[in-house]
Amino acid sequence: MERPAWAPRGIDISVPSVSRMYDFYLGGSHNFEVDREAARKAMEFMPGLPKIMQANRAFMRRAVRYAVSQGITQFLDIGSGIPTFGNVHEVAQAADPEARVAYVDHDPVAVAHSRAVLEGNDRAVIAAADLRRPQEIAKNPAISELLDLDRPVALLLVAVLHFIEDSDDPHAAVAELCEGLAPGSLIVITHASYEGIPLTQEEAGGAVGVYKDIRNPLVMRSREEIARFFEGHEMVEPGLVSMPNWRPDAPHAVEHEDPFAFSGFAGVGRKA
Repeated sequence: MERPAWAPRGIDISVPSVSRMYDFYLGGSHNFEVDREAARKAMEFMPGLPKIMQANRAFMRRAVRYAVSQGITQFLDIGSGIPTFGNVHEVAQAADPEARVAYVDHDPVAVAHSRAVLEGNDRAVIAAADLRRPQEIAKNPAISELLDLDRPVALLLVAVLHFIEDSDDPHAAVAELCEGLAPGSLIVITHASYEGIPLTQEEAGGAVGVYKDIRNPLVMRSREEIARFFEGHEMVEPGLVSMPNWRPDAPHAVEHEDPFAFSGFAGVGRKA
């Protein structure tokens, strides 16, 4: 298999990666044939996957602008993936040039690309760490040097928690991360769910099966289970809703959304 010049040494390009599949759904160019193959297979069951990813990105941008409007200019984006156009630092720094963004991912391809994209930007960093080990994130020098954790931070967990199995206790990991944040911090979450998908659970289950086959299980949780991630936080209006319904830029924009955009849930909570 031909190794593209941009692929970091030492990574296995014969195994699909969820962050490169996500990049493919969004029309990016940092993915391999093995990723495209797995993504196309998942799309056979759930053709609206790219629409779901676009709705995720659009929600994330609105949430970042909301955070800046609330005076929060520090962002910790965990499971940040491969930077594509309109990423957190671009949106945040367009709203406030002083905004600081720390990205975290455990995929070496995502980390290598982020480094390249962020070169020369002294207010954004990428750290290689895993959400399942919150202590690693809190103690990472790249993060602690850039962000002042005694001041409010927006913690972004966009399209990442559904890749953490119950056996790894994602609720405890999120609670531990939030414990280290200052009062007034925001937590921003999107999560996959069978609720809202315009398919039967059986049909959608085919796409979930593809992720299981590539050893990156996609854990579909109920609205109630997703709401538990916000414990100890006050929900920002309109609460935990489908992505297009969270503070849309224009009231009529929601009417024209693709039905797949309403799959799963999104919400923002404020730490008391």
